[in-house]
Amino acid sequence: MMDDRTDLRTGKRPDKRPDLRPDLRTGARPDLRGDGAVSVPPTTVARTPPRIEAPIVPGESVPGQALIAVVAIMTFLASLTVGFVMMVQTTAAQWESDIAREVTIQVKPQSGRDLQADIARAAALAKGYAGVADVHVIDKAEAMGLLEPWLGTGLSLDNLPIPRLIVLQISADQAFEPAGLQQQLHDAVPPSSLDDHRAFTERMRTMSRTAVFAGMAILALVIAATILSVTFAARGAMAGNRPIIEVLHFTGARDRFIARHFQRHFLVLGLKGAAIGGCGAILIFLAMGLLNPLFRGTAGGDESAALFGALALGFKGYVAVVVQAAAIAALTALTSRHAVYRTLAAIE
Repeated sequence: MMDDRTDLRTGKRPDKRPDLRPDLRTGARPDLRGDGAVSVPPTTVARTPPRIEAPIVPGESVPGQALIAVVAIMTFLASLTVGFVMMVQTTAAQWESDIAREVTIQVKPQSGRDLQADIARAAALAKGYAGVADVHVIDKAEAMGLLEPWLGTGLSLDNLPIPRLIVLQISADQAFEPAGLQQQLHDAVPPSSLDDHRAFTERMRTMSRTAVFAGMAILALVIAATILSVTFAARGAMAGNRPIIEVLHFTGARDRFIARHFQRHFLVLGLKGAAIGGCGAILIFLAMGLLNPLFRGTAGGDESAALFGALALGFKGYVAVVVQAAAIAALTALTSRHAVYRTLAAIE
């Protein structure tokens, strides 16, 4: 029998409604029919499936593939430009180094003078001069070989007033003063003159600087085109995903979070494109180095060797191509990040 007395402390009457709550240990509910509690199986709690985070920017898309192609082309062109500029600079430095170690004496034929005696006297003065390591007199056969590409064969130097050359090798351990030797030659052999190739060296330096300037200008244009392409691609990706970005932005997602997703996406695209373009340029340079011996001795091969040397890029050149490809990929990511921040600022 239930107790109907009022609680003297609270003034409340006891609740006569039955307790319908299940037993937490067994899951059994009370039986209202009065024949005891019937055990029922506990309620199964539905588990929330694990959340799969989908990227904000689709990984495979037509604009993304197009951007990979653009970055690959730009990296390929930039790598070729840097490689050829380095080749020209290396060749010019070698030419300048070789020319700086040589000085030439020209002995001109003059009526009333013995040309062979003048040549011997000039060679003797050069051998005894300080700073001269070796003296080589170019004979008639060598002089004819030098003139054959321009004058052809079958000519006699005796009938032409062609200067005879004496090549001096400059010592690396002793100072050489060309002005003093020039004065001695002028006093002893008046028809002779000393050429230290200063004018030719200046022309080589000018050519090298022009090639480097032109290469850097082309490289700057390629980088500018890459920045513009990435900017347009980032804006296109932002426009295609604008509803998602607006939801994230207005629900409290930080701009840094959104920009990080885009930066990661475009960094992957930039790395793919830069790797393709850089590897293509490296293969071109390797093929040029392997095929160079096949064209040696031909007119085109000799001209290429004179301008670009052995057409070998070298270890530093390949490192420069790799570093440049990585820089273009990083530039792609940073450009996309900047474009994302500007778009988010426009949303606000």
